[in-house]
Amino acid sequence: MDARDGADDRERALEAAHAAALDWLTSLDDRPVWPRASLGEMLEVFGGPLPDDGRDPAAVVEQLATGAGPGLVAIPGPRFFGFVIGGTLPAALAADWLVAAWDQNSGSAMLTPTTVALERVAGEWMLDLFGLPEGASVGFVTGGQVANLACLMAARSAVLTRAGWDLGEQGLRGAPRVRVVVGADRHGSIDRAVRFLGLGRADIVVVAADDEGRMLPDQLEPALGESEEPLIVCLQAGEVHTGAFDDFAALIPIAHDRGAWVHVDGAFGLWAATSPRLAHLTAGMQAADSWATDAHKTLNVPYDCGMAIVRDPADSIAALRTGGDYLVYTGLDPWDVTPELSRRARGVPAWAALRSLGRAGVAELIERLHDNAVAMAEGLAQIGGIELLHEVGYTQVMFRMPSDEQTTALGAAILAEGTAVVTGAQWRGRAALRCAMSSWATTPADIERTLAAIRSLAAA
Repeated sequence: MDARDGADDRERALEAAHAAALDWLTSLDDRPVWPRASLGEMLEVFGGPLPDDGRDPAAVVEQLATGAGPGLVAIPGPRFFGFVIGGTLPAALAADWLVAAWDQNSGSAMLTPTTVALERVAGEWMLDLFGLPEGASVGFVTGGQVANLACLMAARSAVLTRAGWDLGEQGLRGAPRVRVVVGADRHGSIDRAVRFLGLGRADIVVVAADDEGRMLPDQLEPALGESEEPLIVCLQAGEVHTGAFDDFAALIPIAHDRGAWVHVDGAFGLWAATSPRLAHLTAGMQAADSWATDAHKTLNVPYDCGMAIVRDPADSIAALRTGGDYLVYTGLDPWDVTPELSRRARGVPAWAALRSLGRAGVAELIERLHDNAVAMAEGLAQIGGIELLHEVGYTQVMFRMPSDEQTTALGAAILAEGTAVVTGAQWRGRAALRCAMSSWATTPADIERTLAAIRSLAAA
């Protein structure tokens, strides 16, 4: 293949992808939201032995798009309320296409100054929107799991340094024990990150929570104990079932008085700080030492895009800076504040989303998600047999039927019927259904359409 043939193949393949992408996006309002095909069926569509001969690139793209449909979930559509997964804002989607076309390895400002500049500006904008310290490090990672991990890596290094132990030089063998203090209803990614740090369940101290999953301030101090062991306290902005926020103003001073590092897991909840109406939920969180959040949830950028934010960049550098005699450093590079060396410029769609919305647009988006959650809860409360399980203070709605069996059956029926997606959970030992308002595309009409479907299914 010569360069001219390659350029032609590229143009035709991109045209095929553009057409297929538009077909997909225009189908979202009418297609079943949940997939209609299983993993096994999709393996049959795309699997089999690798052919000996290649195929025209445009034809490959067309085959991919044609075969994929039954196994896709309409996440970018207006009625996907499962887990906590956002849609995709137009500017963010288009910017992501450019990221793929530019193909920049975005770990170094020397190598890729454009994408590093875009990510740095996006990070500065977020710090401003969240009310977090100017100059904090913002590392763009895959999502909340790795954001929590990167922040806790910085935390572990910092608290050991305070205890007189050089983790980079001495490793963990013989190090002072690090205890990680968590709420009873923390997200599972915290425990997983602790495990990745080389710590175990025996190093986790669990603090009781209230009925909506908020850590009880009067239980934190006893949990910290009198030991001089290094401490990390993990708080939460947005409990994944109820959307509840820990009382940062009460909890953070208690933790800091004992010399603890305070980390806030705010995968979707940190964004409440951008809304004048909802910012009270995050009051006091600015005093923490690190924060984790996602853009592919509440900001509605394409997967994947999480942010690890650390108050003092020196703590990020101490834990994460890479090595290599062939690498050139230009100050604070992306590879200084994330576990990755090579990576795509995932922060560029975040820049595009923020620039397209502006400060007022971000606040309006967050408030609209909250309004949708309130409307959904009010509608569900009018359906016979459905019980709401919490006050709707943010974007989460959790409900159930009179029995676990009925709740589980209703959840399965909603997915099979196809109008919308809600996902199941266990809350306080009983089955529940969770509805997360995360998409910019959801309208009041989508809420009504979803409620009509649930009303019919609940009565069946």
